[in-house]
Amino acid sequence: MTPSILIVEDELAQAQILQYNLEAANFTVTHAINGEDGLAKAQEILPDLILLDWMLPDMPGTEVCAKIRTMPDTKEIPVIMLTARGSEDDKVRGLNIGADDYVVKPYSIRTLIARIKANLRKSGLGKIDLTFGDITMNTLTYRVQRDGASIKLGPTEFRLLKTFLAYPKKVWSRAQLLDHVWGTDVYVDDRTVDVHIGRLRRAMNIDNKPDIIRTVRGAGYALDTEK
Repeated sequence: MTPSILIVEDELAQAQILQYNLEAANFTVTHAINGEDGLAKAQEILPDLILLDWMLPDMPGTEVCAKIRTMPDTKEIPVIMLTARGSEDDKVRGLNIGADDYVVKPYSIRTLIARIKANLRKSGLGKIDLTFGDITMNTLTYRVQRDGASIKLGPTEFRLLKTFLAYPKKVWSRAQLLDHVWGTDVYVDDRTVDVHIGRLRRAMNIDNKPDIIRTVRGAGYALDTEK
């Protein structure tokens, strides 16, 4: 599963350079041109990490970050502030408002990518071993077990389960799952999501174990054994 990054940056040239380098490093990238656009896209695509410029035309990045932290669907997403403001007071302010990291411009793209990967490792997506209840997954060996029994999954079902395990009990819409699991550059319809959810359910429901995927009518799916 390719990690998804949301860039909130009003300077188009900077955003394009950053997007080019991140895509070359195997990230999926979405660009937002201002704070309101960033908040909307954060809720729409639920990126794995947000790169947030401090100086935006409609509101400061600190305000955007504070709002991200108050919205249930986005409050756990790692945020890295990007800014030319390098004073200690500014760094403290950015971190106190909810940013996970703070990178001062100009920066080395190699350093920024290293910081991105470090922050992803702190989140569910970057973990090697993921667990929920009696389910365990090793993302390096591609081994999945339920109550000690090995489970064989296809590549798409593995990516689906990895997404669910990284954010247990989070409700994912079909559109969000399409972006996270299939990527934004591939066209598949909502029905495809339903088909692979069905396959994942059948693979995981061994020995009459409870269904791990909860269908939320009108909203999507969640990893949750409570009905």
